[in-house]
Amino acid sequence: MYPAKAHARKVKDHFLTKKPNANAAFFIAGASLKLYPYCDQTAPLRQNRYFHYLTGVNQISGCFVLYNLSTDRLTLFLPDVDVDDIMWSGLPLFPEEAIKKFDVDEVLYAAVVDTVLQELLANGIEIFTTDTEEYSSQKFAKYVTAGDKDFFYALDEARLIKDSFELELMRKAAKITDNSHLAVMSALPIENNEGHIHAEFVYHAIRQGSKFQAYDPICCSGPSCGTLHYVKNDQSLAGKESVLIDAGAEWECYASDVTRCFPLSGVWTKEHLEIYKAVLEMQNECMKRIRPGTHWDDLQLLAHKVLIRNFLKLGLFRGDEEDIFQSGVSASFFPHGLGHLLGMDTHDVGGNPNYNDPNPMLRYLRLRRKLEPGMVVTNEPGIYFSPFLMEPALKNPNTSKYICKEAVDKYMYIGGVRIEDDVVVTANGHEVLTKITSDPHEIAQIIQKGLAKGRSGFHVVV
Repeated sequence: MYPAKAHARKVKDHFLTKKPNANAAFFIAGASLKLYPYCDQTAPLRQNRYFHYLTGVNQISGCFVLYNLSTDRLTLFLPDVDVDDIMWSGLPLFPEEAIKKFDVDEVLYAAVVDTVLQELLANGIEIFTTDTEEYSSQKFAKYVTAGDKDFFYALDEARLIKDSFELELMRKAAKITDNSHLAVMSALPIENNEGHIHAEFVYHAIRQGSKFQAYDPICCSGPSCGTLHYVKNDQSLAGKESVLIDAGAEWECYASDVTRCFPLSGVWTKEHLEIYKAVLEMQNECMKRIRPGTHWDDLQLLAHKVLIRNFLKLGLFRGDEEDIFQSGVSASFFPHGLGHLLGMDTHDVGGNPNYNDPNPMLRYLRLRRKLEPGMVVTNEPGIYFSPFLMEPALKNPNTSKYICKEAVDKYMYIGGVRIEDDVVVTANGHEVLTKITSDPHEIAQIIQKGLAKGRSGFHVVV
């Protein structure tokens, strides 16, 4: 059973470090179904992650949760029964079923929320909530204190450290994702468009029970691999050498996030393999240092140093290694952060980013703190060859002097390489949750094996 009560107590403990004398309760609305504009069709339900953290309730809309800090009582409010809706959607979950399914102390209907909140206020209890977006129709906003920074701090710090139950959910999501990435690599005989790659991944994720993706898959080929969050996913693979797929399945509201790259022909070109090995070295060098007490900033800067060493070796940079590092020119080829926190959100809470950092190597880093046991992070260095990214560096004499443009031009057809895995920080080091191979020779063998099967009747089922 999802440990909702333990999560509520964790939030309470963090909250009381900020407001030690608070006589308080927490009240959060779950997601409600929303109609598309000018349409009677609802958008897919995505449960409020803070609500889910305190309940474990996933695909039920219109719920509320209340936690009373002084009584340590956790109450789930189910939506009132709509008789007409039963005809369309079937029977709802009833309180006597919910109390057995969820780790809460009591289950009531939403009809009594107004009365319960009024009683709390009458007893001098301040009711904290995240926001009132879902409350307007129920008119509960007048009872709650919304947007309190200490409440958000408590929620985020609690979510930051995953317990054993959460880690098992993330291992399940990672396994589904591993299998789906393997299926994509193995099914190249029937893939001739980026959309086919997208479809292959989602098909196999759904077959394994993951109805939702943690985020929209990024499926790109050739020069488009240099676009970090590519959205088209519809271009032909003809004439391309490289593929990058960044996709992760979701399991019970918990995310996975994995990126793999491979050669379409099953044979790495010289330049593609050189860049792939450089990115793999960046990831491996950082992976060795993922342990409690390591500051994520230091790993980000280490990844840049590994990139610079490889670019000097390949003749893409010229000059002194330290001077190149200090110039920040490497950010034109590795502009994003090494990784981010992962949990119920793909870019999970608690990272303390600083998007105004003047250092281009740190500006887009989503995690800016020391690692602790129970954190789950992505380790995802990349190297990109994008005219858009390079143009400012080439126009700036302080950075252009380090770039060997004629040599770089030979790599532009690759677009980019990113390798991403999900990692949990343990007491003495780390555990890599994702297992799909990143070894370039093994990847080539998988693709060659798939291509050898030919197109006729080929399909992979995991």
